[in-house]
Amino acid sequence: MLVGEILTESPRITVFDYNETEVNEKEVESVDGYLPFVDKSSVTWINISSLQDVELIRSMAESVGLHPLVLEDILDTDHRPKLEDYGDYIYTVLKMIRLNESGDEMITEQVSLVLGKGFVLSFQERDGDVFEPIRDRIRAAKGRIRKMGADYLAHSLLDAIVDGYFVVLENRAEQIEMLEDELISFPSPKTLQGLYRLKRDGLFLRRSIWPVRELAASLERIESPLVSESLHAYLRDLYDHTIQAIDTTETFRDMLSGMLDTYLSSQSNRMNEVMKVLTIIATIFIPLSFVAGVYGMNFKFMPELGWRWGYFAALGVMAAVALGMLVFIKRRKWL
Repeated sequence: MLVGEILTESPRITVFDYNETEVNEKEVESVDGYLPFVDKSSVTWINISSLQDVELIRSMAESVGLHPLVLEDILDTDHRPKLEDYGDYIYTVLKMIRLNESGDEMITEQVSLVLGKGFVLSFQERDGDVFEPIRDRIRAAKGRIRKMGADYLAHSLLDAIVDGYFVVLENRAEQIEMLEDELISFPSPKTLQGLYRLKRDGLFLRRSIWPVRELAASLERIESPLVSESLHAYLRDLYDHTIQAIDTTETFRDMLSGMLDTYLSSQSNRMNEVMKVLTIIATIFIPLSFVAGVYGMNFKFMPELGWRWGYFAALGVMAAVALGMLVFIKRRKWL
């Protein structure tokens, strides 16, 4: 049973079977279509781009002898990244994160990889991935991939996923820089929303990338005939890339926390400035209100009540008091 987001995409199975001299690329529809490619004289990469057809996934798992618990993990898309060695094969699961076409949202899916003797199985939640450069290298025989075994292919897939993290992190770095400029010039509630969105994305990236460090370290230390000694240098490089991605997420986390504190401080300072101006205005008008209140009382016998210039004199006194208080406030540097 599939656990996780229910998608409507139909599964697509692609097969790459290659050696140093030739490559066979094919799209099949059933288990019978890819079984002829699984042999020991070439490297076979079978990728399925959807988990909706549970029976198809079960048939594929049974055809290569996967444990029922591995099948259960493949169909559970909420797993924490991990690595498990079953002797005849190595199972890894991690999150693949990439950007949509507009570059403003992250597309996240779980990817399960099974490394066996001469083959690699990859299971994705949906079509579209970060593996296209690897496919191009296989087709064009670029680099070492056609000369190496299935373990190097598995490493290349893992490395492509980790490199995809840097693309997302660079995009988030650009958004952080834009928010910094906005924060300095004129922060607004929209700025706060952007900060919280980036903090949420950063927390998700941290949860997704941190366990990959353990996965890469375990793969480097693993004692399995499926992983050759010559691959250890590449696995150390994968581990270093993971550490670099983790450091970047931690840096962004600290920056966003500092920016949030700066936003709250700026809003508090703006409020204090507003309150200071209002307080000064109220302070100036208090004596004016006193004078107006005294002469607004309805007593019959009041000084200057019947004086012809009394109204103008009262206004002059109030203006003089206001001006005097303004000068006093200026000298005290309260304004």
